[in-house]
Parts: sequence; structure tokens; C-alpha cells
Amino acid sequence: MKKKKHVFGHELLLDCYDCKKGVCGDLDHCYSFLDKMVDAIKMKKQAPPQVFRTDHKLFPDKAGLSGWVALVESSIVIHTLSRTNFISIDVYTCGKLDQDLAINFVKKYFKPKKIEKKYVERGIHYFDH
Repeated sequence: MKKKKHVFGHELLLDCYDCKKGVCGDLDHCYSFLDKMVDAIKMKKQAPPQVFRTDHKLFPDKAGLSGWVALVESSIVIHTLSRTNFISIDVYTCGKLDQDLAINFVKKYFKPKKIEKKYVERGIHYFDH
């Protein structure tokens, strides 16, 4: 019987299309998402979330927010584009990751009409030695 390979980390990449109108530019909403997502996926914060607004005059195609929260287990990162109601979210952990918990929380918070998901195992040879 082949033993299941242990990997260093897990990364969930979510692209959220046609999110609820207004959430992509709502700094408080995105801060709250990062803050509450940590507990929702059963992880621990190292520091409070940070969220930044992109200058819509200098970068009109990139108007939106970028933010992240540092975790003991790694991080959660969010980027929004207000004009198109698009959000990309990266959840990276060196611990366990329940993809369904994460996706359901994202759906509840941003109400996207469509989500594209990619899951990546990181450090697949980390424990080989």
C-alpha cells in the first residue's frame, strides 16, 4: 500500500466574478472579510488585517482594494477590481485547509455569481530528506 505523500503547504486560489455590487470598493467590508475568514477556516492571526485602496486616478483599470492578513499558518490575500466586481483571493497555509469552509465563507461574504478554483500543493519535496 502506497503511503500518502506529506506536503509542506496548501494554497487555494479563488477568482470571484460578478460579486455583489459595491463590495469591491468597500474597505470596511473587505477588512471584515479578512478578519473573520481567519476564524471561519480555523486559523490564527499574527496581526490585524491590512487593506489598501488603489488610486483610481493613477490606475483606473486597477481601481479597487488589496489586502492581506498574516497567519501563524501563512496568509490570506485579497485583490478587488471595483469596475468589474471581480475579486481574487489566495489562501496559503502550511497547516490543514478545508476548501469547502473557505469557499462557503467567500460565497456568503461577496455573493459571486461564479467562482473559479485552483488548488495547489506547495513544497511537495520538502519532506523527502
